[in-house]
Amino acid sequence: MHPGRIDLVTLALFDAVARAGSISAGARQVHLAVGAASKRIADLEDALATPLLYRSASGVALTDAGEACLGHAQRVLREVAHLRGSMVDYQQGIRGTVRLRANTSAITQFLADDLAGFMAAHPAVRIQLQEQDSGQIVRAVLENQADLGIFAEGTPCEGLQTFVYREDELVVVAPSGHPLADVGEIAFADTLGYDFVGLSSGTSLAQRLEAACAGLGHEMRLRIQVRGFDSICRMAVSTGCIGILPRLAAEPHAQSMRLVLIPLRDAWSQRELRIGARDAAALDAAGRSLLGHLRTSAARTG
Repeated sequence: MHPGRIDLVTLALFDAVARAGSISAGARQVHLAVGAASKRIADLEDALATPLLYRSASGVALTDAGEACLGHAQRVLREVAHLRGSMVDYQQGIRGTVRLRANTSAITQFLADDLAGFMAAHPAVRIQLQEQDSGQIVRAVLENQADLGIFAEGTPCEGLQTFVYREDELVVVAPSGHPLADVGEIAFADTLGYDFVGLSSGTSLAQRLEAACAGLGHEMRLRIQVRGFDSICRMAVSTGCIGILPRLAAEPHAQSMRLVLIPLRDAWSQRELRIGARDAAALDAAGRSLLGHLRTSAARTG
Protein backbone atom coordinates (compact mmCIF):
# COMPACT_ATOMS: atom_id res chain seq x y z
CA MET A 1 0.00 0.00 0.00
CA HIS A 2 1.32 3.45 -0.90
CA PRO A 3 2.11 5.48 2.26
CA GLY A 4 -0.89 7.62 3.21
CA ARG A 5 -3.21 5.83 0.78
CA ILE A 6 -5.99 3.52 1.98
CA ASP A 7 -7.14 0.91 -0.53
CA LEU A 8 -9.98 -1.60 -0.63
CA VAL A 9 -7.71 -4.65 -0.36
CA THR A 10 -6.31 -3.35 2.91
CA LEU A 11 -9.77 -2.53 4.27
CA ALA A 12 -10.96 -6.04 3.38
CA LEU A 13 -7.86 -7.47 5.07
CA PHE A 14 -8.41 -5.38 8.21
CA ASP A 15 -12.04 -6.56 8.38
CA ALA A 16 -10.91 -10.20 8.03
CA VAL A 17 -8.20 -9.82 10.68
CA ALA A 18 -10.64 -8.20 13.12
CA ARG A 19 -13.18 -10.99 12.64
CA ALA A 20 -10.58 -13.79 12.82
CA GLY A 21 -8.59 -12.33 15.73
CA SER A 22 -5.35 -13.10 13.92
CA ILE A 23 -3.31 -11.52 11.13
CA SER A 24 -2.36 -14.93 9.71
CA ALA A 25 -5.99 -16.16 9.70
CA GLY A 26 -7.19 -12.89 8.17
CA ALA A 27 -4.48 -13.09 5.52
CA ARG A 28 -5.63 -16.56 4.51
CA GLN A 29 -9.20 -15.36 4.09
CA VAL A 30 -8.19 -12.66 1.60
CA HIS A 31 -5.48 -14.79 -0.05
CA LEU A 32 -2.44 -12.75 1.03
CA ALA A 33 0.90 -13.92 2.40
CA VAL A 34 1.27 -13.27 6.12
CA GLY A 35 4.26 -10.98 5.62
CA ALA A 36 2.41 -8.89 3.03
CA ALA A 37 -0.65 -8.75 5.28
CA SER A 38 1.38 -7.59 8.28
CA LYS A 39 2.94 -4.81 6.22
CA ARG A 40 -0.46 -3.68 4.93
CA ILE A 41 -1.83 -3.45 8.48
CA ALA A 42 1.26 -1.54 9.61
CA ASP A 43 0.95 0.83 6.62
CA LEU A 44 -2.73 1.39 7.47
CA GLU A 45 -1.79 2.32 11.03
CA ASP A 46 0.87 4.69 9.68
CA ALA A 47 -1.62 6.26 7.26
CA LEU A 48 -4.09 6.85 10.10
CA ALA A 49 -1.32 7.79 12.58
CA THR A 50 -2.71 5.56 15.33
CA PRO A 51 -2.42 1.92 16.47
CA LEU A 52 -5.41 -0.20 15.41
CA LEU A 53 -4.44 -3.54 16.96
CA TYR A 54 -3.11 -4.88 20.21
CA ARG A 55 -0.69 -7.64 19.19
CA SER A 56 0.11 -10.67 21.37
CA ALA A 57 1.35 -14.23 20.95
CA SER A 58 -2.25 -15.46 20.98
CA GLY A 59 -3.46 -13.09 18.27
CA VAL A 60 -4.71 -9.52 17.95
CA ALA A 61 -7.45 -7.37 19.48
CA LEU A 62 -8.82 -4.03 18.35
CA THR A 63 -7.87 -0.78 20.02
CA ASP A 64 -10.58 1.87 20.43
CA ALA A 65 -9.30 3.45 17.22
CA GLY A 66 -9.40 0.02 15.60
CA GLU A 67 -13.06 -0.41 16.57
CA ALA A 68 -13.90 2.94 14.95
CA CYS A 69 -11.84 2.11 11.87
CA LEU A 70 -13.57 -1.26 11.52
CA GLY A 71 -17.00 0.37 11.43
CA HIS A 72 -15.91 2.74 8.68
CA ALA A 73 -14.19 -0.03 6.74
CA GLN A 74 -17.25 -2.26 6.82
CA ARG A 75 -19.49 0.59 5.58
CA VAL A 76 -17.10 1.25 2.69
CA LEU A 77 -16.99 -2.44 1.79
CA ARG A 78 -20.80 -2.67 1.86
CA GLU A 79 -21.09 0.34 -0.45
CA VAL A 80 -18.58 -1.18 -2.87
CA ALA A 81 -20.54 -4.45 -2.88
CA HIS A 82 -23.72 -2.47 -3.60
CA LEU A 83 -21.94 -0.63 -6.43
CA ARG A 84 -20.82 -3.90 -7.98
CA GLY A 85 -24.34 -5.32 -7.72
CA SER A 86 -25.78 -2.25 -9.42
CA MET A 87 -23.29 -2.50 -12.25
CA VAL A 88 -24.19 -6.16 -12.77
CA ASP A 89 -27.77 -4.99 -13.32
CA TYR A 90 -26.55 -2.76 -16.12
CA GLN A 91 -24.23 -5.38 -17.60
CA GLN A 92 -26.90 -8.07 -17.75
CA GLY A 93 -29.85 -5.82 -18.53
CA ILE A 94 -31.73 -4.07 -15.75
CA ARG A 95 -34.29 -6.27 -14.05
CA GLY A 96 -36.96 -5.66 -11.47
CA THR A 97 -40.38 -4.14 -10.86
CA VAL A 98 -41.19 -0.44 -10.57
CA ARG A 99 -44.42 0.57 -8.84
CA LEU A 100 -45.63 3.71 -10.61
CA ARG A 101 -48.70 5.79 -9.76
CA ALA A 102 -49.86 8.55 -12.12
CA ASN A 103 -52.81 10.88 -12.52
CA THR A 104 -55.16 10.83 -15.49
CA SER A 105 -53.50 13.82 -17.17
CA ALA A 106 -50.09 12.13 -17.24
CA ILE A 107 -51.43 8.78 -18.41
CA THR A 108 -53.68 10.21 -21.10
CA GLN A 109 -51.21 12.66 -22.56
CA PHE A 110 -47.65 11.43 -22.09
CA LEU A 111 -47.04 8.15 -20.31
CA ALA A 112 -48.11 5.75 -23.05
CA ASP A 113 -45.32 6.84 -25.39
CA ASP A 114 -42.77 7.30 -22.62
CA LEU A 115 -43.36 3.85 -21.14
CA ALA A 116 -43.38 2.21 -24.56
CA GLY A 117 -39.89 3.56 -25.22
CA PHE A 118 -38.63 2.50 -21.80
CA MET A 119 -40.08 -1.01 -22.01
CA ALA A 120 -38.57 -1.55 -25.44
CA ALA A 121 -35.14 -0.63 -24.07
CA HIS A 122 -35.57 -2.59 -20.82
CA PRO A 123 -37.70 -5.68 -21.52
CA ALA A 124 -36.75 -7.28 -18.19
CA VAL A 125 -38.28 -4.47 -16.14
CA ARG A 126 -41.91 -4.85 -15.11
CA ILE A 127 -43.90 -1.66 -14.51
CA GLN A 128 -46.93 -1.77 -12.22
CA LEU A 129 -48.88 1.32 -13.25
CA GLN A 130 -51.94 2.46 -11.33
CA GLU A 131 -54.07 5.53 -12.06
CA GLN A 132 -55.00 7.65 -9.04
CA ASP A 133 -55.79 11.22 -8.05
CA SER A 134 -52.75 13.39 -7.28
CA GLY A 135 -53.26 13.44 -3.51
CA GLN A 136 -53.57 9.66 -3.39
CA ILE A 137 -50.40 9.33 -5.45
CA VAL A 138 -48.35 11.41 -3.02
CA ARG A 139 -49.61 9.37 -0.07
CA ALA A 140 -48.80 6.12 -1.87
CA VAL A 141 -45.19 7.17 -2.47
CA LEU A 142 -44.74 8.50 1.07
CA GLU A 143 -46.13 5.25 2.52
CA ASN A 144 -43.90 3.10 0.28
CA GLN A 145 -46.84 1.70 -1.67
CA ALA A 146 -45.26 3.13 -4.83
CA ASP A 147 -41.70 3.85 -5.94
CA LEU A 148 -42.52 6.80 -8.21
CA GLY A 149 -45.54 9.04 -8.60
CA ILE A 150 -46.59 11.58 -11.22
CA PHE A 151 -48.99 14.25 -9.99
CA ALA A 152 -50.10 17.82 -10.58
CA GLU A 153 -48.12 20.77 -9.27
CA GLY A 154 -49.64 22.33 -6.20
CA THR A 155 -50.36 18.96 -4.63
CA PRO A 156 -48.91 19.00 -1.08
CA CYS A 157 -45.86 16.73 -1.28
CA GLU A 158 -43.67 17.49 1.72
CA GLY A 159 -41.25 14.62 2.26
CA LEU A 160 -40.83 13.80 -1.43
CA GLN A 161 -38.01 14.63 -3.81
CA THR A 162 -39.67 16.00 -6.95
CA PHE A 163 -38.70 16.72 -10.56
CA VAL A 164 -40.48 18.36 -13.48
CA TYR A 165 -42.12 15.81 -15.78
CA ARG A 166 -44.20 17.71 -18.33
CA GLU A 167 -46.25 20.86 -18.85
CA ASP A 168 -49.77 20.87 -20.19
CA GLU A 169 -52.42 23.44 -21.13
CA LEU A 170 -56.03 23.49 -19.95
CA VAL A 171 -58.66 24.47 -22.52
CA VAL A 172 -62.42 24.82 -22.63
CA VAL A 173 -64.15 21.95 -24.39
CA ALA A 174 -67.46 22.95 -26.02
CA PRO A 175 -69.81 21.20 -28.45
CA SER A 176 -69.76 22.70 -31.92
CA GLY A 177 -73.18 24.37 -31.56
CA HIS A 178 -72.40 26.02 -28.23
CA PRO A 179 -72.50 29.86 -27.93
CA LEU A 180 -68.76 29.82 -27.09
CA ALA A 181 -67.80 27.63 -30.05
CA ASP A 182 -66.74 30.59 -32.21
CA VAL A 183 -64.72 32.34 -29.49
CA GLY A 184 -61.00 32.28 -30.24
CA GLU A 185 -59.85 32.67 -26.64
CA ILE A 186 -61.65 33.23 -23.35
CA ALA A 187 -61.12 34.10 -19.71
CA PHE A 188 -62.37 31.53 -17.23
CA ALA A 189 -64.61 34.18 -15.62
CA ASP A 190 -66.52 34.48 -18.89
CA THR A 191 -67.39 30.77 -18.89
CA LEU A 192 -69.14 30.79 -15.51
CA GLY A 193 -72.52 31.67 -16.97
CA TYR A 194 -72.71 28.27 -18.68
CA ASP A 195 -73.39 24.73 -17.46
CA PHE A 196 -70.34 22.54 -16.83
CA VAL A 197 -69.55 18.86 -16.83
CA GLY A 198 -66.50 18.07 -14.71
CA LEU A 199 -64.53 15.58 -12.65
CA SER A 200 -65.12 14.64 -9.03
CA SER A 201 -63.90 17.07 -6.39
CA GLY A 202 -60.98 14.86 -5.31
CA THR A 203 -59.04 15.37 -8.54
CA SER A 204 -56.32 17.99 -8.94
CA LEU A 205 -58.13 19.46 -11.98
CA ALA A 206 -61.37 19.92 -10.05
CA GLN A 207 -59.47 21.48 -7.16
CA ARG A 208 -57.73 23.90 -9.52
CA LEU A 209 -61.07 25.01 -10.94
CA GLU A 210 -62.56 25.35 -7.45
CA ALA A 211 -59.61 27.55 -6.45
CA ALA A 212 -60.08 29.70 -9.56
CA CYS A 213 -63.79 30.11 -8.76
CA ALA A 214 -62.98 31.05 -5.16
CA GLY A 215 -60.59 33.71 -6.42
CA LEU A 216 -63.34 35.16 -8.59
CA GLY A 217 -66.01 34.93 -5.89
CA HIS A 218 -68.25 32.82 -8.14
CA GLU A 219 -69.31 29.19 -8.40
CA MET A 220 -69.33 26.93 -11.43
CA ARG A 221 -72.69 25.70 -12.64
CA LEU A 222 -71.50 22.11 -12.32
CA ARG A 223 -74.41 20.04 -13.61
CA ILE A 224 -72.68 16.67 -14.12
CA GLN A 225 -69.67 14.99 -12.54
CA VAL A 226 -67.95 12.03 -14.21
CA ARG A 227 -64.77 10.02 -13.68
CA GLY A 228 -62.83 10.38 -16.92
CA PHE A 229 -61.78 12.79 -19.65
CA ASP A 230 -63.56 10.85 -22.37
CA SER A 231 -66.78 10.97 -20.31
CA ILE A 232 -66.53 14.76 -20.08
CA CYS A 233 -66.31 14.96 -23.86
CA ARG A 234 -69.24 12.60 -24.42
CA MET A 235 -71.40 14.42 -21.91
CA ALA A 236 -70.53 17.78 -23.44
CA VAL A 237 -71.71 16.56 -26.84
CA SER A 238 -74.88 14.99 -25.43
CA THR A 239 -75.97 17.69 -22.97
CA GLY A 240 -74.56 20.93 -24.38
CA CYS A 241 -72.44 21.53 -21.28
CA ILE A 242 -68.86 22.70 -21.46
CA GLY A 243 -65.83 21.25 -19.70
CA ILE A 244 -62.18 22.04 -19.05
CA LEU A 245 -59.51 19.51 -19.99
CA PRO A 246 -55.83 19.28 -20.88
CA ARG A 247 -55.45 20.09 -24.56
CA LEU A 248 -53.56 16.94 -25.56
CA ALA A 249 -56.11 14.74 -23.80
CA ALA A 250 -59.04 16.51 -25.47
CA GLU A 251 -57.69 16.76 -29.03
CA PRO A 252 -58.44 13.14 -30.11
CA HIS A 253 -62.03 13.46 -28.84
CA ALA A 254 -62.44 16.86 -30.46
CA GLN A 255 -61.66 15.41 -33.87
CA SER A 256 -64.08 12.49 -33.52
CA MET A 257 -66.96 14.20 -31.65
CA ARG A 258 -67.14 17.65 -33.26
CA LEU A 259 -65.92 19.46 -30.17
CA VAL A 260 -64.25 22.88 -30.12
CA LEU A 261 -61.20 23.56 -27.95
CA ILE A 262 -60.96 27.14 -26.69
CA PRO A 263 -57.73 28.42 -25.08
CA LEU A 264 -57.99 30.04 -21.65
CA ARG A 265 -56.33 33.39 -20.99
CA ASP A 266 -55.77 32.62 -17.31
CA ALA A 267 -52.16 31.95 -16.24
CA TRP A 268 -53.23 28.95 -14.14
CA SER A 269 -54.32 27.14 -17.31
CA GLN A 270 -50.63 26.35 -17.89
CA ARG A 271 -49.89 23.45 -15.56
CA GLU A 272 -46.86 21.43 -14.54
CA LEU A 273 -46.80 17.71 -13.84
CA ARG A 274 -44.14 16.50 -11.41
CA ILE A 275 -42.45 13.18 -10.64
CA GLY A 276 -41.97 12.36 -6.97
CA ALA A 277 -39.86 9.80 -5.09
CA ARG A 278 -39.00 9.39 -1.43
CA ASP A 279 -35.28 9.37 -2.29
CA ALA A 280 -34.20 9.06 -5.91
CA ALA A 281 -30.71 7.86 -4.94
CA ALA A 282 -32.19 5.01 -2.88
CA LEU A 283 -34.23 3.57 -5.77
CA ASP A 284 -33.04 0.28 -7.19
CA ALA A 285 -31.50 0.13 -10.66
CA ALA A 286 -34.88 -0.35 -12.38
CA GLY A 287 -36.46 2.59 -10.54
CA ARG A 288 -33.51 4.89 -11.17
CA SER A 289 -33.50 3.94 -14.83
CA LEU A 290 -37.21 4.67 -15.24
CA LEU A 291 -36.90 7.99 -13.42
CA GLY A 292 -33.99 8.96 -15.66
CA HIS A 293 -35.91 7.94 -18.78
CA LEU A 294 -38.96 10.00 -17.81
CA ARG A 295 -36.87 13.05 -16.99
CA THR A 296 -34.90 12.71 -20.23
CA SER A 297 -38.13 12.40 -22.22
CA ALA A 298 -39.41 15.57 -20.56
CA ALA A 299 -36.22 17.48 -21.36
CA ARG A 300 -36.24 16.25 -24.96
CA THR A 301 -39.78 17.50 -25.58
CA GLY A 302 -39.61 20.56 -23.33
